Amino acid sequence: MEKTNNTEFKSGFVTLIGRTNVGKSTLLNLLVGEKVAAIANKVQTTRTAIRGIVNRENSQIIFTDTPGIHKPRTKLNETMIETSFTSLTDADIVLFLIEATSEEIGRGDSRILEKIKESRAKTILIINKIDLVKREKLLNLIDLYRKEYDFEAVIPISATDSKSREIVLEEIEKNLKSGPAYYDKEEYTDQTLRQLAEETIREKALKLLKDEVPHGIFVEVEKMKERKNKNGEDIYDIEATIYCLRNSHKGIIIGKNGEMLKKIGRNARIDMENNFGFKVNLKTWVKVKEDWQDNNSIVNKFKLQ
Repeated sequence: MEKTNNTEFKSGFVTLIGRTNVGKSTLLNLLVGEKVAAIANKVQTTRTAIRGIVNRENSQIIFTDTPGIHKPRTKLNETMIETSFTSLTDADIVLFLIEATSEEIGRGDSRILEKIKESRAKTILIINKIDLVKREKLLNLIDLYRKEYDFEAVIPISATDSKSREIVLEEIEKNLKSGPAYYDKEEYTDQTLRQLAEETIREKALKLLKDEVPHGIFVEVEKMKERKNKNGEDIYDIEATIYCLRNSHKGIIIGKNGEMLKKIGRNARIDMENNFGFKVNLKTWVKVKEDWQDNNSIVNKFKLQ
């Protein structure tokens, strides 16, 4: 996998960075062509650095989706932001995502810009959600950011539009250096099945629960075992616990007669079976673990690996 058609093979690591809910995870899933990152319209959807891999004819691109930049209030928040900024130093290329609806460079984006300037990273500015603004406003925003940093390129996109995929990938490939393939061409993420299962369950909870609950939950898969069912098909038995901060949250997650927990489990199981390619037998529980967001042994799980 070194050269194809006498063309030099390229590879590199690309970090996606931006404020919360700017569309990083949506873009990552679009670029990879598989679901590797949780998506929900809530703060802290992504808590750790998630890698996705794109294998092209003459290149391999390894993407890292980082937690959104926001004001830290707990050790978990601080760790998430540390993870995002640390990833800049190891990146060959940075994709800095902003929203087209912005009228100025806000505090969050200014902070990210400063970190990019410190790292001197080769950076491509991605302006997402261009379907929400008029051309004149978009051009003004491009001009505003070009005055702040010498970007390799500025690409206006809609992360939900499949046409954006090739535009972004071609620009990244153009800026990569020659290098080897770090992963097998069949791989699309370096996350384990256990991590993907945890992310899937948490995503379904994020989408179904009230706003005050998702920020205070994390999911831990405690058992994952492969076996054959009576029809000889592969099936994974997965047992997972959803941890929350308060007893009141526990009641909301379980729901009346356990209906909410059943719905979270059912949606997660369907998603896992579609993504994993095998049947899943999923059991979920809910437990209270107060102040887990300030517990170092738990928070350290979200650090960049």
